[in-house]
Amino acid sequence: MANNPAFNRLEKDARGGYAGFGGGPAPTAPPAEMSAEQLQEMYSAPSALRPGTDRAVTMDDVVMKTLALFALVLGFGAVGWGIAATNQSLGLMVWVGGMIATLVLGLVIAFKKTLSVPLIVGYAVVEGLFVGAVSQFFNSVPGWEGVVPTAVLATVSTFVGMFLAYRFGLIKVTAKFRRIMTMAIFGYAIFAVVNFGVAVFTDSPFGIGGTTNLGIGISLFAVGLAAFSLALDFDSIEYAIRTGAPQKYSWLLAHGVIVTVVWLYIEFLRLFARMRE
Repeated sequence: MANNPAFNRLEKDARGGYAGFGGGPAPTAPPAEMSAEQLQEMYSAPSALRPGTDRAVTMDDVVMKTLALFALVLGFGAVGWGIAATNQSLGLMVWVGGMIATLVLGLVIAFKKTLSVPLIVGYAVVEGLFVGAVSQFFNSVPGWEGVVPTAVLATVSTFVGMFLAYRFGLIKVTAKFRRIMTMAIFGYAIFAVVNFGVAVFTDSPFGIGGTTNLGIGISLFAVGLAAFSLALDFDSIEYAIRTGAPQKYSWLLAHGVIVTVVWLYIEFLRLFARMRE
């Protein structure tokens, strides 16, 4: 799946029959005489799990796991906020350390051969500390007061809006849509790395564009990219349910949603702070 490497593995495992979770061997090629309609039905039907194996994932599973991870992010976000508020230097360490740790853990989760729930939970904890420290910094800068609650409200509103748009078919995730989003996300990821280096060497909180119209335009693009990535997440959840992914995959799907939501929140923070300047 385009916006999160973890979802790429989900799709790969689905094609292999979720063999690592007792889903049986990879499906064999269908007989040549099968019609196009039969092939489509075969693709759309959930994969059967052997008796005694993990049951298939449901929407309730994903929702509950997402809420659990979100609670961890909020709880440890409060801890990160408190650390940054009482000790600015330590808060900066939590900020930078959390950013690096989430990057490393995210890659491990995405490419580890077996799905690890403790790693996903650990990611949520570290991400919470990072988000809390970053939020406290934005809140403490003179002139930026109020950007945190504004960013929270904007994130929640965007999430609800994107979910409704996807649910009612206003946004359709097609193969072309995925390709475009994949290229845009990879391009922005490269830009983000370069921009981080520019910000460090120029001692600027925003890097390229600063608080000019160019900078605001960059932030608007990033917000839009993160928002439309939510549609990919929703489609990935439906894909997992349709293909009969084992219940344990609900942790992976929830992790993907949380990653995108936090990304969207951070981009809103940057956008509103730029606009305040």
